[in-house]
Amino acid sequence: MHTPPRAVILLSGGLDSATCLAIARDRGFEAYALSVAYGQRHAAELNAAMQLASALGAREHRLAHVELGQFGGSALTDTSIAVPEAPASGAIPVTYVPARNTLMLSLALAWAEVLGARSIFIGVNAVDYSGYPDCRPAFIAAFQAMTNLATRAGVEGHALSIEAPLIELSKADIIRRGLALGVDYSLTVTCYQADEAGRACGRCDACRLRRAGFEAANVADPTRYQDN
Repeated sequence: MHTPPRAVILLSGGLDSATCLAIARDRGFEAYALSVAYGQRHAAELNAAMQLASALGAREHRLAHVELGQFGGSALTDTSIAVPEAPASGAIPVTYVPARNTLMLSLALAWAEVLGARSIFIGVNAVDYSGYPDCRPAFIAAFQAMTNLATRAGVEGHALSIEAPLIELSKADIIRRGLALGVDYSLTVTCYQADEAGRACGRCDACRLRRAGFEAANVADPTRYQDN
């Protein structure tokens, strides 16, 4: 009897990570979804992740806790820093969370070793993104190299792979790919300052990129906005 390979998928509850989960399932992986409560401003995306894990056929979904809010330094973890509503200027924005993707990948790596999984999926994107340094191909390549130096699996010759299938896609291409795989984007929460019901503000950078993606894909935007 064929046993499908296992993969850990970082699932934030947003559009990109949901598409990643769908891609992993389409590739034949038994998917183990991992969400991380890191002290973000709202829990709406974590609630969305739970629904998405079930809807997209994850074998298991777990929630890990890392309190980055104790350090602050980001508009997403420190309520004294306002979430910017003007378009990004090109500099690294205040919505960047120091070490977030590094920590999330490390947690996924720990679970992957326990599961015997050889693949970790992360929905980083270097095309329609907000200038985050930990969304670049160079970061993924560096973490990949570290992974196989720092783990028992890697040292024993069982290489682990960091999969970033969206990294070179536009937001519109990501949406088209997800729709072809049956992703219900109305379940996703991308907004930096969504309300408790998961409704998006429509003004932050994440909302702008998301809305532009649906427009470019010529697809109706299913996002629930606070002013609707």
